[in-house]
Amino acid sequence: MNPIAIFRHARSEGPGHFATHIENRGLPWRLFAIDAGELPPASPESFSGLVFMGGPMSVNDDLPWIPPTLELIRRAVATEIPVLGHCLGGQLIAKALGGVVGRNPVKEIGWGGVEVVDSPTARHWFGDIRDFQAFHWHGETFSIPPGAERILGNTHCANQAYAMGKHLGMQCHVEMTEAMIREWCELGAGEIAASHSSAVQTPERMLALNTANLPALQRCAEHLYDRWLDGLRR
Repeated sequence: MNPIAIFRHARSEGPGHFATHIENRGLPWRLFAIDAGELPPASPESFSGLVFMGGPMSVNDDLPWIPPTLELIRRAVATEIPVLGHCLGGQLIAKALGGVVGRNPVKEIGWGGVEVVDSPTARHWFGDIRDFQAFHWHGETFSIPPGAERILGNTHCANQAYAMGKHLGMQCHVEMTEAMIREWCELGAGEIAASHSSAVQTPERMLALNTANLPALQRCAEHLYDRWLDGLRR
């Protein structure tokens, strides 16, 4: 089986619990460290699936790796190689498929509830899960790309996830580990302090909620990941 390609756009925003889960399942993967200057491959054909992680930049920025990434996503979707996006990754997929990425009404940072849409597509991805506490760190959001369906939302950001066949894009972060949350709180302390939004939590509040929220989030992530892994090119 070909490896799963994972694209990291910031050193602190690695594959987290996704990597743990696929390693537990014995699946091979290969990291593309875009943040270290590595460029995405020209073709998706050597991979069983493509996974795009988060990052502090905007998909609308003039960065050399963004156009080839968008083209790679389009080629993967055209050849039925599944793509999966977390936050920035979900925005990249949305833009590649004809969606629009722009400013969210509020900045959203920390733990916050999300609700699963009552639809057959949403139930396919989430099963019996109707709502859960997700982790958020974003100021932009995506429109639902043509041909995709909204499957998750909340009061601060209507479009928290969409699906199109075997492809899944998320605005929220389900890949989190405790170490990642602690590091993000340290690195993002200035951004948090400068934010004036009811949807932004203090680092102390985020860390205090880890014990109650993180195990359930990781179980939800594993359910979503297993659904996505079912579509891998074998």
